[in-house]
Order: sequence, then structure tokens, then C-alpha cells
Amino acid sequence: MGIWLASASERRAQILEKRFGTIKIEALTDVDESHPSGNVPDQVLEICRRKSKAVPQNHGFQAVVVADTMIEDPDDPNVAIGKATDELSAASMIKRLSGRRHQVWSATGIQICGDWTFFVESAVVEIDELSVSEISHLIDSGSWKGKAGSYDLAGEMGKHARLIDGDELAVLGFAPTALRLLD
Repeated sequence: MGIWLASASERRAQILEKRFGTIKIEALTDVDESHPSGNVPDQVLEICRRKSKAVPQNHGFQAVVVADTMIEDPDDPNVAIGKATDELSAASMIKRLSGRRHQVWSATGIQICGDWTFFVESAVVEIDELSVSEISHLIDSGSWKGKAGSYDLAGEMGKHARLIDGDELAVLGFAPTALRLLD
């Protein structure tokens, strides 16, 4: 009855399993993930709170983890770049971030003994100026699927991007301080 990761994110599951061993992985259904108003840190926290409200009260686990990650538009701190729905939108997102720095925000909620604690943290990532063929390769690889901003720093994009400030965990899907609560 250990940890339940209430998420479909394979990357988040890998991180938790490496750190804590076997966990339950099951995404929540019927969570409104539409972007609320406000700046990106407030938006990502609100969606994380929505996810926490979808967790059944009698789940039987010692800890439940919910999380959300958003990319802040490099030109507007009130606009979040979400997940692409198809190859065209993924290419557009990657092109928008090409040659630029941007902030990545992750919110994580942890429920222990029925009480929720929330964390929001960020990191800054810089992506190289990408050629058309490099963008095509990223799209063809499928590494954009299900990823905020259409990239995975620990995947194919890692060859073209680097962490400038903050903790890599914030880019990969968790507020780093949250995971220390589970240690």
C-alpha cells in the first residue's frame, strides 16, 4: 500500500520507481486540464489541485502523488504552452522555442494521511537554434507526444537543450522539493 502516482506520465513513473521502487501507476479520469487564467505558476498549481480533488478518499495508499508541468511562453508569462495534439502543432511549438530560453513550471501535490501539500517550482531551459531537419527528426521520433512544449529534456531534445537554472526534475515533471517529502 505504498505510493500511487495518479498520472499517465511514463517519465514521472520512471523517476518515482527509480527512487522508491514499485509504485501503483494509474491516471485519473475526468480532470479538467483546461488552462485557467493567471500567470503560469498559478495555472499549473490550479490544474494540480483539480487532479487532487479527483483522487478517491478511500484509496488505501500511504501516499498519492499528482503533478502537472507547463512551459511558460518566452514572450508572455501569462501564456502556457501546453501539449501538442498533432505533428503540426508539435513542430510549431518546437520552432517557437528554438534558439530561446524559457521557464518550465511543475506543480506537485502529495497526499499523506489524508492531507494534501502542494509545491510549485521552475527551471530555465535553453534550446539550440534548430534546423528544419532537426525539428523533423524530433517530430518523427515521437518524443513530443504527451509532453508540455512538445519536448522531453531526458529524451531526443536533450541533444539540443540544456538546463540553465534550477533542478532538472522541474523540467521532467515534478517540483523537486515535493519528492524530498516522500524520502
